[in-house]
Amino acid sequence: MPHVSDTITTPDGDCPILLFTPGDDAGPWPGIVMYPDAGGVRPAFREMAAQLASFGYAVLLPDVYYRNPGWAPFDMKTVFHQSGERDRIMSLMHSITPEVMAADAAAFFDYLASRPEVCGERFGICGYCMGGRTCLVVAGRVPGRVAALASFHGGGLVTDSPDSPHLLAEKIQAAVYVAGAHKDASFTEANAKTLDDTLTAAGVEHTVEFYPAEHGFAVPDNAPYDADAAARHWAAMRELFGAKLIG
Repeated sequence: MPHVSDTITTPDGDCPILLFTPGDDAGPWPGIVMYPDAGGVRPAFREMAAQLASFGYAVLLPDVYYRNPGWAPFDMKTVFHQSGERDRIMSLMHSITPEVMAADAAAFFDYLASRPEVCGERFGICGYCMGGRTCLVVAGRVPGRVAALASFHGGGLVTDSPDSPHLLAEKIQAAVYVAGAHKDASFTEANAKTLDDTLTAAGVEHTVEFYPAEHGFAVPDNAPYDADAAARHWAAMRELFGAKLIG
């Protein structure tokens, strides 16, 4: 898919981004921000952003770790089994606070709204693992800009912390789709029930379900990648974004 490399100025600096568009016509297209997992932007996510763009969207893929310039890529099949690499990835993950997520998202949405390839003022967002949590946070903290969100094997969606993403439910204006992983300690069946109940009480249009696959099922370079679950996740996004961004 065609794409451009660019930089977005945020309150904390310059964030490198890639903007993927379909190759079949001149647009404009609805915009979507794709949030990567803890491994950050890498070839697997460039391929995923291009695939999502092929469905008829302008897809922005940001380097969420731009505050740590020069960060080295991870081997996602082994990173959590090596103590040094696990510590490094966890440190980067923890640097992405809810405040950071919201500030960056506002800049990303402003950028999309300014691009001739993009139509509309409200956008879709999707995310994986850490990015799945980011989606709920962004939808709650920047609610007027998000029309639909899709979270896949997201962790930490429901916690005991006062800034738990599920506590933002009453502010969310987007349609919400959450797909959890089988036997995932970071998003349990009890967590799913709490999230479902909270979204229902807030009157948020939503689906919360589990796929019969392990955490990381949608991302090709993750060890637990599951082709059937990945195909299901693409189908779910086509349905969600087709209804809420294209209609």
